[in-house]
Amino acid sequence: MPIYEYECKACGHRLEKLQKISAEPLTACPACEQDELNRLVSAAGFRLAGNGWYETDFKSGNKKNLAGEGGANKGASTKTSAKDGAAA
Repeated sequence: MPIYEYECKACGHRLEKLQKISAEPLTACPACEQDELNRLVSAAGFRLAGNGWYETDFKSGNKKNLAGEGGANKGASTKTSAKDGAAA
């Protein structure tokens, strides 16, 4: 669920609220209790980190292989050795 920022036009009070995307915007200000609360447009606060798609797919040069040695080829060699062992 996203965190939305609100500001009251009447008193200037600002707040953040965790809401579902489908939820109706808040209108009543908790500080002055007037129906002057407006949802603000703000930047998303998240970061993609770890050994996920960003680390392996969108980096270039020396930074591309941060996920580990071998990358996709490592999994392919494991499958090949398992087939070889089953055939023997």
